[in-house]
Amino acid sequence: MRITTTSRAAPAAASIMAAFAAAMAMAASPALAQKTYGPGASDTEIKIGNTVPYSGPASAYGILGKAYGAYFKKINDEGGINGRKIVFISYDDAYSPPKTVEQTRKLVESDEVMAIVGNVGTAANAAIQKYVNAKKTPQLFLATGATRWNDPKQFPWTMGWLPSYHAEAAAYAKYLLKEKPGAKIGVFYQNDDFGKDYVKGLKEGLGDKASTMIVMETSYEVSEPTVDSHIVKLKAAGVDTIFSFATGKFAAQSIKKVAELGWKPLHIVPNASSSLGSVLRPAGLDNAQDVVSATFAKDPTDPQWKDDPGMQKFYAYVEKYIPEGKAMESTVLSGYSIAQTMVEALKQCGDDLTHENLMKQAANLKNVQLDGLLPGVTVNTSPTDFSPIDQFQMMSFKGERWQRFGEIIKGETPTAVR
Repeated sequence: MRITTTSRAAPAAASIMAAFAAAMAMAASPALAQKTYGPGASDTEIKIGNTVPYSGPASAYGILGKAYGAYFKKINDEGGINGRKIVFISYDDAYSPPKTVEQTRKLVESDEVMAIVGNVGTAANAAIQKYVNAKKTPQLFLATGATRWNDPKQFPWTMGWLPSYHAEAAAYAKYLLKEKPGAKIGVFYQNDDFGKDYVKGLKEGLGDKASTMIVMETSYEVSEPTVDSHIVKLKAAGVDTIFSFATGKFAAQSIKKVAELGWKPLHIVPNASSSLGSVLRPAGLDNAQDVVSATFAKDPTDPQWKDDPGMQKFYAYVEKYIPEGKAMESTVLSGYSIAQTMVEALKQCGDDLTHENLMKQAANLKNVQLDGLLPGVTVNTSPTDFSPIDQFQMMSFKGERWQRFGEIIKGETPTAVR
């Protein structure tokens, strides 16, 4: 709070009384006295930004940026965060790390945002990680589950949101060792940190059996127009279990090609590529039967959630704020949940809206229940654990929806190893 005074002669007693009155006013309004702002925050607004691939090979994830914006508009319509409106600035990076760097510099240096929120993709986020940490700008709740986001010592300004890819893959390994210990595994993965984290988790989960169970590994680049040749090679190698550690478009291609070959392996895809609208429908629902994955969130297409209070809020949000997201509700729910987590952290900031306090609050989320998470799954962080979600459940695709099975599993959340 700024106090201005004018230079004017006054009796000593009057000066004393004025000072006393000012002190009493400060004491009566501690919240006003303690307002603290950093870049991107003021009495009226909180400015946050991100980059997502609205175009390019991963454009299916562009709906996430629209989902964030729609949720923040909903919050603004309800009065904002402690009376402040969220100004959300989202740029297209086309899933190209150099473009992510360019757009992020614009957000930080020109737009002066308070934080970068919900950026999509491991490679894109890795490209800006050192930069935003040097700038001490929070890089929060990223739409990627790479292990490298859980490294509070080296990167204290970066925090992921999705469960660790490493932990998810380790869970698949445990499932496989129990259900199909003699599997001949083919690993198909994206040649970047996204794919490599999954491969590492799978091998560590299989332990000393990895060398005998994994028959073949093949990687693809996101610049490849089709991955059909990789799937053909895996079939020729005698594989009976395939892991498609791929992003949406490429996971869909792998599911479709497996079916075209008349091949019936156990096919496991990551949670990030389990969306009904952006992956399974493009692949063909008939082709996707019995595909296995894991989840930590409710499935908006599953009728079992139609009377769930949290999902009723989500359906109302889609109807009013992002009706074009109905065909991709699973991905939209991820965007809704990431934005909801960001709002929770901002609320905890109160009137101390600095980069430092936002990061402090983001690292002190305790048992936060989000509308879209499975019962029993909550958001938890600490100054030494930057992995907000580490619980999930196995599921298999049957008919037109995913069916969950087994218990809620608490996954491993290793910090990044350098």
